[in-house]
This record gives sequence, C-alpha cells and structure tokens, in this order.
Amino acid sequence: MRALVDAIEAGAFGDITGVLHIGIGGSVLGPALLVDALGRRSSTLTVRFLSNIDGAAFDDAVAPLDPPTTLVVVASKTFTTLETLTNLQATRDWLREAGVDDPDGRLVAVTAKPEAALEQGIDETRILQFGEGVGGRYSLWSSVGVTAALALGWDAFEALLEGAAEMDRHFRFAEPSQNVPLIAAFADRLYVERLGCQTRSVFAYDERLRLIPFYLQQLEMESNGKSVTRDGTPVEHPTAPVTWGGTGTDAQHAVFQLLHQGTVLTPVEFTAVSEGDDAQDPEHHRLLLLNAFAQGAALMQGRRSDDPQRSYAGNRPSATILLDRLDARSLGALIAFYEHRTFANAVLLGINPFDQFGVELGKDIARQLAEGADEGRLDASTRALMERAGV
Repeated sequence: MRALVDAIEAGAFGDITGVLHIGIGGSVLGPALLVDALGRRSSTLTVRFLSNIDGAAFDDAVAPLDPPTTLVVVASKTFTTLETLTNLQATRDWLREAGVDDPDGRLVAVTAKPEAALEQGIDETRILQFGEGVGGRYSLWSSVGVTAALALGWDAFEALLEGAAEMDRHFRFAEPSQNVPLIAAFADRLYVERLGCQTRSVFAYDERLRLIPFYLQQLEMESNGKSVTRDGTPVEHPTAPVTWGGTGTDAQHAVFQLLHQGTVLTPVEFTAVSEGDDAQDPEHHRLLLLNAFAQGAALMQGRRSDDPQRSYAGNRPSATILLDRLDARSLGALIAFYEHRTFANAVLLGINPFDQFGVELGKDIARQLAEGADEGRLDASTRALMERAGV
C-alpha cells in the first residue's frame, strides 16, 4: 500500500487531480469519514465516494471529477458485490466516453479475493489485498484506507494508526474500573437491559465529525444486531439498540423535542472538539460548544413548570466525548474506542460481532431477480410491485 501511494505521488499514473472511491458499507464508510473529517482543508485532491447503485448517485459522484486525471479505487472484500460491480462498469464507460484509451489503467482494486479482481480485468500490480478475516466495518486501518492515505498523506495515515494503537493498548491492559471502552459498554448494557432503551442517539457537535453517526450505525447494528449467540442458541438479553443521530445545532431544531419531552427514553451521546479549525470568529466555535454542554445539562436537570407543556422531566441520560483537537491521531483513537466498545458489548452478550449473515438474504433474492430467476416463487406483494414498476 505504501509503495503504491509513493508510486502514485511520483507520477506513475500521470497527473492525478481526483480520486473516485467505489465500494459499499464498510468499504466506503470508513474512508469517507476519514477524508471528510481531516481532508477538507489539507487535501489537494478532489475525492468522491460512490456506493449507491442509484444512477443519480453516480452522476453526482463524478460531476466534479476530470476523467483523464482521475484515479479509481474499487474496494470490495469479495469483488462480487452487485452494487460495486455495477458502478465499476459504469465508471469504465464514463472514462471511455471521456476519451480515456485505457480505462483499466486508471483502476486500483482493494480486496480479500485478488483472483476475483483479476477476473474483472484489474492488473495484479494494482491489487491491494487485505485479510479474509477483516470485516468491512473494521477495515479502514487496512488497504481499504488507501484513498484516505492518498488524500491526507502517509504521515497522517500513520498517525491515525498510532492513535488507534494507543486505544488498543488501553483496552487490552487497563483495569476494568479504568477501561473506557468497557465502561461505555457496561453503560450501554444498563440502558438497554435495565432501562429498556431501544435506541441510542449520537450527535456530532463538530461539522468535521458529521459522518460519525452513519459510521456507528453500521459498526454497532451490523455487529451486534443479532438474536443468537456464537453457538447458535437464542440470546437471553436484548442486543444492539437502534443507533441514530445527527449534527450539532441542526439536530437541536429537529429531534431534540422528543429527547427532552417525548415518551421514549433515549441515551444521548455528544461528540465535540475543544479546538475549532475554521476561518470564522472563534465565537462561532465557543457557541457551538456551549450548545452541546447546555443540551446535556438540560437533559439531566429538566425544569418543572405548572404548565405541563413547558415542564421537562429531566433525569435523561447523556455522555459527552470531548477531544482536545481533531487530528489523525485523535480520530484514530476515537474510532478504535468505538470498535472496542462494540466488541465488549458482544462479549457481554455472548454473540459474534464479526459476521453479518442477516444482510445476505435480501442480497441473494435481489441477485436472483436480476438474473431472471423464477418469479413465481415470490409473494404476491413483491410480484405486484415489480409489475407496477415495470421491472
């Protein structure tokens, strides 16, 4: 991976002004989070991410890119994912139609199945392999992170890894009473099992962390959204709650009404950064932080009123993760914290957080339908929908 990054930076692919990263799920969420959080002002490349099979998503992704100077990174563990292969073919067509004589010469593959990438016509010298045991949502540290390394620079990528390694060491060696991911997992279990909370909300009070809620949705719900233990027996406890969230003060004016006065008890987690990184008056960032802290205080304290409409019960749980600054090292530690917290929850439940069999059924049926399998076995509702849509 380092050799390929060095070669690209040395001009082996010619002049590169943009990168199109194709993948889905963990093959795109991690790199997108890294580039969005750290590369807004530092990257000289235009980096776009494409995951949805919707043609409108493709049009939007390639709009700011210059085909002759675009590098295409295709990340897929198996290189059989329908959405990714469909977007790969569309990208080849886009490059060819723009006058690129050798579209395959612009491609880099990241996969655990290099033979599958070879079958798709990608040269073996441009295939980056990662281990079969690495699940997509845990893969940003591997060669799946090559787009982030290109956008942010290798020094930043190494700092990201070191920050994560620091959290790894803390989780491995700290006593339980001081072990932050473990304490967070115990709190998660308390909310779900004792208080019956079926959702957990995450709000990033820093625009650079706006993708954190989306990243955590997959990490937590795909890892621990299970109903059986590792040996296949039914679990005896509720597993992962629904993870959802939003960004900063935008969310305050959209969903916080329910958090403060609704009948659904929802633990809230705020993520904020002490130091801002923008060109505006520092008062902007000060007010942003004060809003985050005020929301936590309001959830805890509440306020009684003789007017039931203006009465706030309080005693609603929240926690705040406050980073000193947002850089590659601190972001690496933060993401690793979430990973270990998810793993600790799984251990407490006795489930396997590293598979995701539940997502396969719908994909399998979609693949059969795309291949023209016998529709007579489908339920009447699905057949009617296909007929109505003309597919």
